Amino acid sequence: MPGRLDPTLLRSFVAVVDAGSLTRAGERLRLSQPTISLQVKRLERSLGHRLLERNPHGVRLTLEGETLLAYARRILALQEEALARLTQPDVSGTVRLGTPEDFATTHLPAVLAAFARVHALVALEVTTDLTLNLIERFGKGEFDLVLVKREPSGPTEGVRVWREPLVWTSTPTLANPFDDETPLPLVVSPHPCVYRRRAIATLDRLGRGWRIAYTSTSLAGAQAAVRAGLGVAVLPKEMVPADFVVLDSAAGAPDLLDTEIALILATPTPPAAARLAQHMVHALELPSRQQML
Repeated sequence: MPGRLDPTLLRSFVAVVDAGSLTRAGERLRLSQPTISLQVKRLERSLGHRLLERNPHGVRLTLEGETLLAYARRILALQEEALARLTQPDVSGTVRLGTPEDFATTHLPAVLAAFARVHALVALEVTTDLTLNLIERFGKGEFDLVLVKREPSGPTEGVRVWREPLVWTSTPTLANPFDDETPLPLVVSPHPCVYRRRAIATLDRLGRGWRIAYTSTSLAGAQAAVRAGLGVAVLPKEMVPADFVVLDSAAGAPDLLDTEIALILATPTPPAAARLAQHMVHALELPSRQQML
């Protein structure tokens, strides 16, 4: 049927966009790469438009693909909402969620809003803090579930729900700090902080001098310091403000390894918290969501 929007094909299309490649999309959906490729081609033939352009680095959306992507996300979200409302018994109560501030402000609002639409009787208490503080407070029973940043090769506790490519960022008005040998000025969060540790470890491994130029407990404060030209900051690629510049290898910046976000649940887990955890794992879709190359 020409023009039919099959949810199965839409899900594969969205997975390719979010994962950045057919292979990673297949891993995420537990399908083979040829199957994913076939499903995307079937969708393109059905609509009469090419949606993705392949290149050696992955895939890129065409103009028609960009148009479809917004509709595809809405269609799949409505499908999940309808299924949840009709097939899952309602729950009530308060869920105490701990999360890093940057993740809470960038990725969680839409996820939590979708949950709230289906489970109107659940009250959400969301607290932001540094990862190690969240873990400590979780151990004291302050949260029902927490999202924490961790190293991909680190502890395996919890369910991995996100993978974050990290980049060096600066303001366009600041001269490239990697151009000279003076200690690199860093804008960081207080210890403990995964991004702070990653930046320092990378520079130390290369023998590059550095200094802490500014420390802020909030994401907004760190961004303000970068905008003021006080130094460079390490941020997730998807969270770089539009008025920042990314310092890559062409600017002399060393590559940074990815970090992960994991979801940890209290034991025993209250029913409402278990339902939210299930929703978050499904909504965030397994290991990795990467910006288009």
